[in-house]
Amino acid sequence: MTTLYDVPADDLIDAVAAKLEDRIEEPDWAEYATTGESKELPPEQEDFWFRRAASLLRKVATDGPVGVERLSTEYGDKKGGSNRYQVAPEHRSDGSRNIIRTILQQLEDEDLVDTEGSAGRIVTSDGRSLLDDTAGEVMEDLDRPELERYA
Repeated sequence: MTTLYDVPADDLIDAVAAKLEDRIEEPDWAEYATTGESKELPPEQEDFWFRRAASLLRKVATDGPVGVERLSTEYGDKKGGSNRYQVAPEHRSDGSRNIIRTILQQLEDEDLVDTEGSAGRIVTSDGRSLLDDTAGEVMEDLDRPELERYA
């Protein structure tokens, strides 16, 4: 049986994002929100919300139990130092906790993610089966002989 670990993450996230478009709804404010303090503009991708939701679902499945704070660090970026006139060193900047929290709440409403006390969020059996079933479909569509031994 093919699991989420057997296929490339990018291909899995694309396929899961397509399935999540029917299940979750992008809030009105999402098109204006930046993904973190270090960003000046909102994302340009049309399906950003669903791609981030699929990515978060995969992260919770692989790293769970995980909280918003740790996920915010994972989705963070470098801030400062990139301008050639600045002399200050670069610093880390966290990702948007509001986006992460809202998506996780939507995934909880769909019973794909659940809260495990104060430890953080874990993926449910429905969420795991969605990821694994999608991974099986992605594996069939891939034309990469080096991955055939996992099928």
